[in-house]
Amino acid sequence: MKKKLIAGNWKMNGSLQSNAQLLQAIVTGVGQPACRVAVAVPSVYLAQCQALLANSVVELGAQDVSAQASGAYTGEISAAMLNDFGVRYAIVGHSERRQYHGESDETVALKAQRALASGITPIVCVGETLAQREAGLTVEVVKRQLAAVIHANGHCVSEIVVAYEPVWAIGTGKTATPDQAQQVHAVLRAQLRAASPSADRIALLYGGSMNAANAQDLLAQPDIDGGLIGGASLKAPDFLTIVAAAR
Repeated sequence: MKKKLIAGNWKMNGSLQSNAQLLQAIVTGVGQPACRVAVAVPSVYLAQCQALLANSVVELGAQDVSAQASGAYTGEISAAMLNDFGVRYAIVGHSERRQYHGESDETVALKAQRALASGITPIVCVGETLAQREAGLTVEVVKRQLAAVIHANGHCVSEIVVAYEPVWAIGTGKTATPDQAQQVHAVLRAQLRAASPSADRIALLYGGSMNAANAQDLLAQPDIDGGLIGGASLKAPDFLTIVAAAR
């Protein structure tokens, strides 16, 4: 049975001082968790966090990766560079990247490919807006987004992680009910099974305002294998409560 994964996404938050305090509390409090634990930090803090997490069970993640391998792409950070800092996971296709940076399904698929080629596990985000959900397009949208990644990565798709993050539930305090989340996760699981005989090893995370209060109910669903945690990952007690719920 695969272990669940709880991955914190700090987004554009942190400082040298607050990072040290947060990670000290997490590393001290996490013990020997039943799940895998990771934190995706701003790229400027990768070196600091790599040092702070040395010899701990908490793995290091990045919040993005370039679709390019190297070259004249000012400001971009390649998968090989992330690998230099011991990065284990890289978030690709987060709704904020799709919305604010215009990332297409094809770009997200290529980023996943770059990560895999450097031995980094991409956490591929898919999800619908409120307008799309109200129009009955949820399944169509998430399947289209995931299909691009499957097409670009072939048999390697079994090495990815998928995070369902309903855009209407990110940073809004709203959360999909456990049943709503499970319904979409079941669709994604079926799509992956049709693409890979190893699909059941792929962790499917829920990423829409999972917190200390709702984590246990969400994680009890049969196709929810963990969480991509936003705001709650910046508070050690809340993050550790979610980790403890992931059994």
